[in-house]
Formats: sequence, structure tokens, C-alpha cells
Amino acid sequence: MRTNNREWMLLAAALLLPLGGLSAQEKTNPKESKAPAHAAVEQTAAPKAATEDPAYEIGAEDQLNISVWNEPNVTRIVPVRPDGKISLPLINDVQAAGLTPMQLAMSISEKLKKFIADPQVTVIVMAINSRRYYIVGEMTRAGAFPLMPNMTVLQALSSAGGFSQFANLKAIYVLRIVEGKSVKFPFNYKQVIKGNHPEQNIVLKPGDTIVVP
Repeated sequence: MRTNNREWMLLAAALLLPLGGLSAQEKTNPKESKAPAHAAVEQTAAPKAATEDPAYEIGAEDQLNISVWNEPNVTRIVPVRPDGKISLPLINDVQAAGLTPMQLAMSISEKLKKFIADPQVTVIVMAINSRRYYIVGEMTRAGAFPLMPNMTVLQALSSAGGFSQFANLKAIYVLRIVEGKSVKFPFNYKQVIKGNHPEQNIVLKPGDTIVVP
């Protein structure tokens, strides 16, 4: 009988071992299940702003990221229409052009208060399409370019690729419309890059055209 009892005890212990292993796996599984969620959090990144200038005034054709905290149905990326307005759920059309991102966020928040308690709104300019300058002439890449805040002529030229072999670097100029008239601002590239005539390296304005003859 003692032998039979011992055999039964060994058999019971053998049967319990898989259960113990399963229990240990169950304890470690929660950690494993947390890993994907943690990875998902790490992959979530804030939208990259096209400008960090708080004084930037939104214009037509700009692209905006409108984020309303804890309201995914309202949060979205929207373009500014040619009439200067954007469309959002609940509040329909909102004037955006002419406002800074902070001012627009406050305007949207005020309108949303009718539907959402204490709405937290953030506006990020994702793409600047309303402020452009133009480069024409002997460049490897001419055309229209987005105008960044405080961008100078030299910075603008550097973003256009480079000059062609026929470019007259001493005779570059900027055309600007002032009170309905076209005004020419000379820019001698060879002198400016030597540190001479810094006054020629003016800050560009929307609509300026750089001519490279």
C-alpha cells in the first residue's frame, strides 16, 4: 500500500507541474500584453508645425491641424478656403484668414462651448501655402516657394537649388509691388556672400519675385 501511495503522489505531482507552468505564464502575460500599447504610445508624435512664429497670420490655402482634446470627431486637418474660412463639425464655417493660430484656437473654443464643456483647442499650421515668393530666370529650379518668416533673399535663393551656368550673379534683383507699382531692389550675389552690401539682402514679403537674369 505504501508503494501504491508513493506512486499516486508522484503521479499527482507530475500532473500538477503543467498547471504550475501555466500559472507562471499567466503572470507574465500581462507584461507582454502591455508592450504593444507602450510601443503604440511611443509611435504617437505631435504634428510638425510649418512655422513656430506665434505672430504668423493664417492665410487662404494654408493647411491647419485643429485639435480638440478628447474630441476625435472634431479634431482634423483642414485647408483654409479661398474665402478665408474653414469648416468644422458642430460649428460649420469659422473665419481663419487674418488670425494667428492662438486667436483661431480661442475663436473655435468659444463656438464649441455651446456643444462641449470647456473645450481645449490647439491650432497648428501644417503647411504655409498663402505666403509665397517666386524665382524666375537662370535657376535650376524656378517657380513658387513657401515664404518662411523673416526669410531673406539669400535664404530664398539657397532653397531654389542653384544657378544655371548662364546666370548673371551681379544683376539679380527683387520685384515688389508697392502701392500698385513695381519696385526693383538690386541684389549683387557675389558681393553679398562676401559680406558686402548687407542692406541688399532684404527680408522678402509675400508676392515678391526674385529675378535671376
